[in-house]
Amino acid sequence: MRSNTASLAPGFTLFPSLKPLHTTLFFHQIFVLILTFLAYASFHASRKPPSIVKSVLGPTVQTNSTSNDTGWAPFNGPEGTHRLGELDLAFLTSYAIGMYFAGHVGDRIDLRLFLVFGMMGSGILTIIFGFGYWFDVHLLGYFIGVQVICGVFQSIGWPCVVSVVGNWFGKEKRGLIMGVWTSHTSVGNIIGSVVASGVLEFGWGWSFLVPGILIIVVGILVFCFLVVSPDDLGFEMVSGKEIEMSLGEENVANLEKAESEEAGLLENKDSDSLAAIGFLEAWRLPGVAPFSFCLFFSKLVAYTFLYWLPFYIRHTAIAGVHLSHKTAGILSTIFDIGGVLGGVLAGFISDVIDARAVTSVTFLLLSIPALILYRIYGSVSMVTNIGLMFISGLLVNGPYSLITTAVAADLGTQDLIKGNSRALATVTAIIDGTGSVGAALGPLLAGYVSTRGWNSVFLMLIFAIFFASIFLVRVAKTEIGRMVSEEKELGSSVTAS
Repeated sequence: MRSNTASLAPGFTLFPSLKPLHTTLFFHQIFVLILTFLAYASFHASRKPPSIVKSVLGPTVQTNSTSNDTGWAPFNGPEGTHRLGELDLAFLTSYAIGMYFAGHVGDRIDLRLFLVFGMMGSGILTIIFGFGYWFDVHLLGYFIGVQVICGVFQSIGWPCVVSVVGNWFGKEKRGLIMGVWTSHTSVGNIIGSVVASGVLEFGWGWSFLVPGILIIVVGILVFCFLVVSPDDLGFEMVSGKEIEMSLGEENVANLEKAESEEAGLLENKDSDSLAAIGFLEAWRLPGVAPFSFCLFFSKLVAYTFLYWLPFYIRHTAIAGVHLSHKTAGILSTIFDIGGVLGGVLAGFISDVIDARAVTSVTFLLLSIPALILYRIYGSVSMVTNIGLMFISGLLVNGPYSLITTAVAADLGTQDLIKGNSRALATVTAIIDGTGSVGAALGPLLAGYVSTRGWNSVFLMLIFAIFFASIFLVRVAKTEIGRMVSEEKELGSSVTAS
């Protein structure tokens, strides 16, 4: 990314102690991780309300107890689940389409301002959706229209935060760092679920209003304090290592490194001077296509759970008892808690074995029996439901988190494009944009397929996981071959010594 000290966040003027004269590169790396974590967690928190209110808006659940549930037109009729699925499709389709353009734009303008623009728009549109409750709106076109526009604003977030983090961190331990950082997705889902469920009893509009305000508040923090690149503060990153800014005081010791640093800096300048990578050119980069199509099916599964799990729990008796709207919403967070550990674990394992595809395929294949067990035994008791839901979340979200973060960052900064960091947002947008097409399709299909029974929905998810694995088989074989050859070379060197 281009250095632009003129666009330095205003918070550094208000708090001069945050400037490099008083702080280190490591401090700012942690600060950027925290800010981008909060930013994307708030994006996901504001996406969660539709899944929480589904059971209130949609067809009612027939229980043994008296219920005042009447639903909310136009979602409470015989075709209610279809309409709810179409609502998800409206949001996720515009999100997927917007993702491709957002990455392209993000490589060319100030990422901090672009990210804040997306956060503010997302917050306002989320609040406007909730206004439908207080203004007694029953027009399907109103809700779909709001979701379409909101999806465009939401699509801005991911390419921006991944590109910013990619600017601040090298490839070393990227899987683990990204694995911990990407838990913002699950943390955001948990926060959104708890907040939306907690205020649901006051009216479903509140479930949109509070998360909408939350993302706006976090957006203000991002505007005030986010720094897009180390260059903006005078730091330089050469081969992932820190070169402290001299601040006008040249040290004799630095002169000993002058030649090597100069070569690295010239290379960086040459890279920055390159035009941002083209859309089709990015598609041709090694690994981009297979990981993109793998993510298509992975996100289909993950987002089906994101948008339909509370509804499924509400409509499935656990130990013979149907749970309340609030309890179903809060219980669904167990899936996301498992997802937090899954993302960290997948990132750590992929760093240790240096094989992203092998790690992803392993998690995907293990998630198939996990989903089968959850469907069969999840209704036996609350304990089995929680345990199997946690394991399912861990295995489903592990590869999804790994591909959208560490893999995207690796592919966007690979040697073939000479470390051109301006390609990162474009590659990230392609991978997550393709995944988002699957994310749009999954909840829509679930809305239609669920009318034939939940067994059909789970069968659909299992087939999707299988296809996700297929797309990475060739890449995984290449990684295994490389690992075997490296092991042989190591053995030969030990024997020779």
